[in-house]
Amino acid sequence: MRGETSSSNLKNRGSGLFWAALSRRRAPGPSRCLSYQPHAPAPGTWSTELSRLSHGDLYRLSVTDPDRFWGAAAADRLRWVEPFHRVRDCDLSSGRIGWFLGGKLNVSVNCLDVHVEKHPDRVALIWEQDEPGTEVKVTYRELLETTCRLANALKSHGINKGDRVAIYMPVSPLAVAAMLACARIGAVHTVVFAGFSSDALAGRIQDAGCKAVITFNEGVRGGRVIQLKATVDAAVKTCPSVQHVFVCQRTETPVVMGERDVQLEEAMSSQPAVCAPEALDSEDLLFLLYTSGSTGKPKGVVHTQAGYLLYASLTLQHVFDYRDGDVFGCMADVGWITGHSYVVYGPLCNGATTVLFESTPVYPNPGRYWETVERLRISQFYGAPTALRLLLKYGESWVKKYDRSSLRTLGSVGEPINHEAWHWFHSVVGEGRCPLVDTWWQTETGGVCIAPRPADEGAPIVPAMAMRPFFGIQPVLMGEKGEQLSGNDITGALCISQPWPGIARSIYGDHQRFVDTYFKPYPGFYFSGDGAYRSEDGFYQITGRMDDVINVSGHRLGTAEIEDALDEHPAVPETAVIGIPHDIKGEVPFAFVVLKEDLSDDAPAVLQQLRDLVATKIAKYAVPEHFLVVTRLPKTRSGKIMRRILRKVAMETTEDLGDVSTLDDPSIVKEIIEAHEAYRKQRQEEKKK
Repeated sequence: MRGETSSSNLKNRGSGLFWAALSRRRAPGPSRCLSYQPHAPAPGTWSTELSRLSHGDLYRLSVTDPDRFWGAAAADRLRWVEPFHRVRDCDLSSGRIGWFLGGKLNVSVNCLDVHVEKHPDRVALIWEQDEPGTEVKVTYRELLETTCRLANALKSHGINKGDRVAIYMPVSPLAVAAMLACARIGAVHTVVFAGFSSDALAGRIQDAGCKAVITFNEGVRGGRVIQLKATVDAAVKTCPSVQHVFVCQRTETPVVMGERDVQLEEAMSSQPAVCAPEALDSEDLLFLLYTSGSTGKPKGVVHTQAGYLLYASLTLQHVFDYRDGDVFGCMADVGWITGHSYVVYGPLCNGATTVLFESTPVYPNPGRYWETVERLRISQFYGAPTALRLLLKYGESWVKKYDRSSLRTLGSVGEPINHEAWHWFHSVVGEGRCPLVDTWWQTETGGVCIAPRPADEGAPIVPAMAMRPFFGIQPVLMGEKGEQLSGNDITGALCISQPWPGIARSIYGDHQRFVDTYFKPYPGFYFSGDGAYRSEDGFYQITGRMDDVINVSGHRLGTAEIEDALDEHPAVPETAVIGIPHDIKGEVPFAFVVLKEDLSDDAPAVLQQLRDLVATKIAKYAVPEHFLVVTRLPKTRSGKIMRRILRKVAMETTEDLGDVSTLDDPSIVKEIIEAHEAYRKQRQEEKKK
């Protein structure tokens, strides 16, 4: 292993010690399965007939003859044990989706073995640990051997094809190896973000019927230690399906081991570094990923083998302009779909070097991202608008302090990006020379569906707009009466008219809920739940969740649109707008506003400027009825604003806030409640006057 981590730095990092020890335990000879067919063409090649086509012609082919387009892509990019005999069998009205029928393959082979055969010592993973300068590099050979040892350890404890395994781990090489080990033996992994409470974890384990859980003793993030094994212990008390809990050491802190607990490093050390991969049907389950549902019960989104892997691989290359030898830097956690597709499966299927970022954007200081870019020579940087808005507060000096010349593409993911953050990201971070791809996609889509790239050479990029559909994606906008809207310069519900390989296949254990949620609202179409605007030039801009649309005196308003206007004010790094009931208007916007620290004393003047700004940018009816200045917004550890909490605060129903354990800092809730109470009293006093 090639690591920049000194022995003193590793002293308190159990997993680092494990990797160092592991590199000395190599089985003789190459780790490969000889039953697999000769190497397929390198990722990125099209069949000869397709390679001559322009982007526009390729896109037209992908939507007019998807069998030819996707069949060629799957044959060229993936290694098959048995070839598929039918490209697709889909009926969106019933939620029946099948791709590459009859084909058999193994995802871990496509992510590891094919690259070990060509360049075994290429770095697969760079684990950017919490402390700067302590990165650990893991080659493709090392990752394959670790994956095989872990897979054999699972098999020796009764985990087989079809069994579900929960992975409750922060982003790390062992978390990646655990995912790939499940894929190798045909087990179905469900990664649960290692910040969820024991109750949330238990609910997911129960719904999936997990047979095992893989976790660390502790996690480390932002200079803080997070208890993981203790959370798992509390969760599995109500999970009778769990037979084993595999425990890895991230720190040297000992943990109490019970009857079903297994020390994973020990179990792996006695296993061989070769594990024959299962030949799996294209439509066998690869993983479940739980996402919040409108009913409050999380839904286990089902993704399968070949279609998901092909789509993640193809989008990574073409959206982000991935080239051989690049270092791909996606800042997401593996607990989210972005981590699955663009930290693990997409990069590894392309043979890329992918960064595992364990820390936070501001630890130990607001320059952390850019210091990491300089040190690791990151080529593509893919982050969330929430993190960018946070960093924007600290000014340009933290960015310009570091060399960012290695960057070639910037990417934004998770929510619509506002104009100020877009321009800061593009002009300051990317020095105006890097294409910035604002990507739209969802857990259910498997990969990027709308983004400025790929496109014909020299095609423009419009700030803060997702713009162009990816190959095979046909967006349509639907009206309030269920009609398909034609023409440009219109807004409607964003749907997709035909299936693509990466689309989810079901909700685990509840296919009817899958149909009702995604295909019943607009029969024959996939309903994203988002609203979108199609510009005069035919480009798409996401306006926000349809359930984040409020109706003010008959006017439909996307809260993201109001936030975008507010965020343009130089004194406002971040806002969140929600709708609350109003006796006369139906609903009115309520704005939670974060001001830059040196402008807090000028709040009344700034708020009046914000009212004028919204009136100018949108309309007078869009001006929020209420403004509440807060120091921070309640966010999950992945950076998502928890709007349901803001809604309860605004509606004065804070006696039942629900689970707040996923918040990065739960204490912020009390601060916001106190600020709202002071605001409410102030309004009462004003009414008396």
